[in-house]
Amino acid sequence: MTLTVVDIDTVNAPPDTVGEFGGVVVGVTDSGAASAGSVAQAWLDHASFTITSGQATDRRIVHVESIDDTIATLDDRHSQYPVAATVCDDVLRAQPARVPTASDTRRGLTIESLAYSTLQGGREFAGWLHDQGPRVRHEQDDPVVLHRDGPELEIRFNRPDRHNAFSNALRAGLIDGLRVALADDTVGAVTFTGNGPSFCSGGDLREFGLLTDPADAHLARTRYSPAILLAALADRLGPALHARVHGAVLGSGLEMASFCGTVTAEPGAVFGLPELRLGLLPGAGGTVSVPRRIGRWRTAYLVLSGAQIDVHTAADWELIDGIESRAD
Repeated sequence: MTLTVVDIDTVNAPPDTVGEFGGVVVGVTDSGAASAGSVAQAWLDHASFTITSGQATDRRIVHVESIDDTIATLDDRHSQYPVAATVCDDVLRAQPARVPTASDTRRGLTIESLAYSTLQGGREFAGWLHDQGPRVRHEQDDPVVLHRDGPELEIRFNRPDRHNAFSNALRAGLIDGLRVALADDTVGAVTFTGNGPSFCSGGDLREFGLLTDPADAHLARTRYSPAILLAALADRLGPALHARVHGAVLGSGLEMASFCGTVTAEPGAVFGLPELRLGLLPGAGGTVSVPRRIGRWRTAYLVLSGAQIDVHTAADWELIDGIESRAD
């Protein structure tokens, strides 16, 4: 498993796309708009992502402040989590480039979950888990609050003291709310939001490892999946399924919000996919939902670099659809 860096501006031979499975490939270009030549374009398509210190509008290219510092960060993270990084890259490449169908969503979530379960059984996740404290299951009577006003339904995370860390209890409450919306044809709009300083800070790390059998964990993720329900509700409601996010929008929080037809954010929101530091990849549908908004290249950058982006970058990338003040 290797991390290969390719200078897009000087490479003179196209990538081998028919050989054996490769590793992570990072392209580098001085310009945010690489050469229009067929070789350069083939490398932009093939690379896990490409970085530049120039301005970038191409979704295959990510602007960074320093190419050297970014390569050093990527090399360090890849050396710590080579399996998770490579598996994540494989999963992202497996997603179809065409306009997705419901079958594509289910197929993508299945691939993601199987890969996630594989990593749960691996040494990188085991190493992270070994250094953690006791596993604690979150229990709460009202982890998710529903509010109905005529045809509008609000689904609100209600664990503000933990930045709405996504626990099994929150999952159950969200699934109940989504099933209500899907079963009731009079629901014409759904707003998805959260109480407290953050929309959702990602998975509840204190619950990671409670399911010790990766196969059981795969079945739990796919048979009890908010992602499937969010995708179905987005198909029905379109832009009227609205995620209004703020504060930390990380990991599973970003993954779930990205299924929504409309995503708006407060000015101070930050976005990221931090799962690699656990030896894992996004497991709440993010390898499906996030690439549909920003492409697989920028999704791979978020995972493999661990970088967080602000609302302005998120809007430029079309990860969100607008910036607005919170109306609580």
